[in-house]
Formats: sequence, C-alpha cells, structure tokens
Amino acid sequence: MILTVTPNPSLDRTYEVPSLDRGEVVRATGERVDPGGKGVNVSRATAAAGRRTVAVLPLGGAPGALVADLLHAQGIEVAAVPVAGATRSNIALAEAAGVLTKINAPGPELSAAEQELLLETVRSRSRDADWIACCGSLPRGLAPSWYAELVARAHTAGVRIALDTSGPALLRALPERPDVVKPNAGELAEAVGRPLATVGDAVRAAGELRGRGARTVLASLGADGQLLVSDAGTWFGTARVAAVRSNVGAGDASLAGFLIAGGAGPDALASALAHGAAAVGLPGSVMPTPADLDPGAVRVTAEVPVDRPLQETVS
Repeated sequence: MILTVTPNPSLDRTYEVPSLDRGEVVRATGERVDPGGKGVNVSRATAAAGRRTVAVLPLGGAPGALVADLLHAQGIEVAAVPVAGATRSNIALAEAAGVLTKINAPGPELSAAEQELLLETVRSRSRDADWIACCGSLPRGLAPSWYAELVARAHTAGVRIALDTSGPALLRALPERPDVVKPNAGELAEAVGRPLATVGDAVRAAGELRGRGARTVLASLGADGQLLVSDAGTWFGTARVAAVRSNVGAGDASLAGFLIAGGAGPDALASALAHGAAAVGLPGSVMPTPADLDPGAVRVTAEVPVDRPLQETVS
C-alpha cells in the first residue's frame, strides 16, 4: 500500500484550447475537473495501476468536499483532515501546440492544531504502508521544517518515505535521510545552487543531495529523460513519446510507477519512465492505466551519457 501526503491539495480545472490569446475570448475544446496536488496524483496513478492507496490531505469547504468525492469515485481511500479554510482551486490552460499555462491559488492557512492533526493522521494510517509519498508545496502556516518532522516520524515508525518537494522544505528534510527524493531538473539546480548544462552535471548534483542525506535521488530531466542515483549504482533512462497532450501530473505518475515497482534499481526506473511517458499523452491530469504503458519505448542504461548536453541549460 502506498500512503500519500498532500499538505496543499487542490481542485484542478483543465481547459484545452486551440491557442491562448491574451485579451481575447478563448473557447475551450475540452474541459476536465480533477482532484489535484502532487500526492493526490501519486494516489490516482497508484489506483489506476490497480494498487491500494490511501490519500492523507487537509480538506475544507465545498472544493474540499468535491475533491474527496472525486477521489472516492476513483477507488481511493481518503483520510481527510478537516480544516477551516477552503481547499484551493487551480486552473490549467492546455494549448494544442503542447504549451501549458497554470494558475495556482495559494490555498488555506493551516493552524497549529490542524498541522498536528495532519501529522497524527499520517502516523495512524501508515501502519500497513509499504511507502509514504510526501509531495508538493507546503501551505501557509507550515514551516519549511514540517517535511523534516514527517520524515523523522516515518522512520521512527519503520516506514520508507519518498519526498517530492523543493526549496527550503527539501533542504531541511535531507538530514533526516529520506529514502527517495524526486527533484526535477530545475529543483535539482536550485538545491545545489548552480546551473546544470549536461547529464553529468545532474549526476554530480544528485550526488551532492545524497551527500546531504538523501538515500536515493530520482531526478526528472524533462524531455532528456530520468536519472537514478543510489548506493546500488547510477542509471539513466529515456522513453519515446509520440505526442505530448498534457504534462500535468506526469512527474507524479512517474513517482507512482517507481514506487509500485519497488522503489529501487533499474526496473523501478523503467517503470517510472513508462508511467511518465504514458501520462503526457493523456488529457489534463488523467493518470495512465497498465493498458496505456509502452515498456518497449523505454531505454535504461548504466552507461550514463555524462557529456550529453541537456536540451536546455537549467539554472
């Protein structure tokens, strides 16, 4: 079972539009409403794969009630933490050319009592979890050290934990030795404080995160592929994508694929790549099912192309 923690969930509305012209009336060709937040998406991808998952998240107001209803409809167990503020609503505009514009609301501010209840709910629901996946930004009211506290509590309970966040929240959690951290290229560059121009730069940056405490680094390099760095070795992988429809939630689907496959080694990296590639070919934040995966499009190697330039220097 994969238990997910989403401190700042959302109700996501995605509109597909031919193009985005500022100041004009834009008529959508498609519309979706989905429960949102990085941890929520990991739960959705896990459930789509036919695996059990429990989503722990603070919910408030009418948007929060709708998020819970949508998750239940997808077969996901919801461990809701009631909060006074209303759950945020986000908007994504997906253009036909593959360009995505997102408008993310800040979300409610959690009180000290709500924060502690969130931690206690994770503790009580994680007893039979194989993994805890903590994902996304922290809402107002939560200090950058909140994830560090969660990692420490998970390890005390003997549960493996994967962390997908960035900035001070990531850096403060590293000394607690999260089992997996999943930065994208921009987050990896921010964490080490320098640009990444090649795959080798990304390998060295991942090594630095491991030196600060991360046990395994699963780094998404966008169109350039993914990198896995752990005690067992370093692997690089790519996945062929026929057409990009929406990249909303693709990284979250990738993390779910990695954890579903055991959360370690090249086979788990291949699963991550397959899930991420399948997700970008689906509308909005739809998560892939096993039928959507194309394992034959995935390539994983221990011969990491360290001199390969990234398609765009990340800073």
